Amino acid sequence: MPEGTAAVLDQRTLSSDYPTLLSLLQPGMRVLDVGCGTGTISKGIADVVGPEGSVVGIDSSEHLIERGKAYFAEITNLELLTENLFTYQPEQPFDLIVSARVLQWLSNPKEALSQFKTLLKPGGWVSILDYNHAQLEWSPVPPASMQVFYQAFLDWRADAGMDNEIADHLPELFSELDFREILILDSNEVYQRGQADFTAKLNLWTTVAETRGQQMVQNGWLTEEQRQQAITEYRSWVEQEAESMTMKLKEVRGRV
Repeated sequence: MPEGTAAVLDQRTLSSDYPTLLSLLQPGMRVLDVGCGTGTISKGIADVVGPEGSVVGIDSSEHLIERGKAYFAEITNLELLTENLFTYQPEQPFDLIVSARVLQWLSNPKEALSQFKTLLKPGGWVSILDYNHAQLEWSPVPPASMQVFYQAFLDWRADAGMDNEIADHLPELFSELDFREILILDSNEVYQRGQADFTAKLNLWTTVAETRGQQMVQNGWLTEEQRQQAITEYRSWVEQEAESMTMKLKEVRGRV
C-alpha cells in the first residue's frame, strides 16, 4: 500500500467498518486477519475473542505493521506481522480467517482463498468483506474530472488483473473451492449529508487520487493535470454540492 493510505486505515473499526462479522465471532477463537493494515479492525476482533482467544494480523506493507505495533503494543492477544500470505507458515491453524477490502487488490483472489483453506482448522470459517466498485453511486453526479479519474481508476485496476466486481464474484469462488454454508451479507456503506463523518468519508476518493493516482499517472492512465483537477474539483463538490454516496459492499463467508 502506498504511503498516505494509513490515514484511511487508521479510521476503521470493527463495529463501524466490519459490523456483520460480529455475529461470527466467539470468545476463545483464534483468528487470522489477512491484509490487516495498521490493525484497527484486528484490535476490535481481539477485544471480542477475549484473553482466551488470539488474533494474528498479517500485511505485506511493513510501514503499516510498524504503525500498528506502536498503536497496540499493550494488546496482549494481538500479534501483527509483516508477512506474505502465500509464504506465511503459522505454528497453529485458525478457527476463522477474515480479510476486509483486500481481495479487490489481488489478481489471484481464488488462489488466496485456496491458501486460506490450508490455514484453517477443520470446520473453520473464512469471511471476506469487499466491494463492487463498478456500482459506486454518487448523488448528484460528481464533476466530470472525477468521473474521468474514476473510470481511469477502474481501467487501471482491470488492466492489472484486479476484479472491480469482486464482491459479486466471491460466492462463485467459494463454491468452486468447496466451501460449505456459504452466506452473503449486504454491508453497503451509505453516507448522507448531515452525518458527522460525511465529508471525511466522501473524501476517500480525494485520498485515492492523491495516493493511487500518482501510480496511475506513472503508468500512463491519466495526466498529472487531470489528477490535480479531479482532486481540486471533487473536494469542492463534496463541500458544496454532494448529497450522498453509496459504496456497494458485501461480506461472504463459508466453512471448510
